[in-house]
Amino acid sequence: MSASDVQPPESYRKEEVQEILHLAIARKTESEELSRTQLWEIAAELEIDPESLQIAEQDWLSQKQRQQKRTEFEQYRREQLKQKTVKYLIINAFLLLLNFLAAGTLSWSLYLLLLLGLPLALDSWKTLQTEGQAYEKAFQQWYFKKEIEESISSVWNKIKKAWQS
Repeated sequence: MSASDVQPPESYRKEEVQEILHLAIARKTESEELSRTQLWEIAAELEIDPESLQIAEQDWLSQKQRQQKRTEFEQYRREQLKQKTVKYLIINAFLLLLNFLAAGTLSWSLYLLLLLGLPLALDSWKTLQTEGQAYEKAFQQWYFKKEIEESISSVWNKIKKAWQS
């Protein structure tokens, strides 16, 4: 049974229409990119009013920017975890060595290894969580802090430019 033998349905769900149009547009274009003008032309051919397209484009840009910020946040969290892990390894290597040199065996340092490893394990688990209320709260706090830093930097740069003028 070939694809041409399959009868198309009388109607499609919204998601199915999007998938079909996405495939059709992808086949129509020769390159990987469409210009903004081409986007507007396609929308006009599909009888999508310019206001709806402009709102959709703004929503898409906002979602893209938000996703970039989330990626940046996740990279920040991984870097923080890496730094904590290195500190943990350095401290525990020192304690293990100290214990071995002092007692000739490992005893109390193993307890500290486990005790100090608990916060690292919890931080690791938290870093790997990329969904949920706790993640959203942490992201919002980080994002707010980042916005404040950028605002302060912008004001400082303006002050420096005014001062140099």
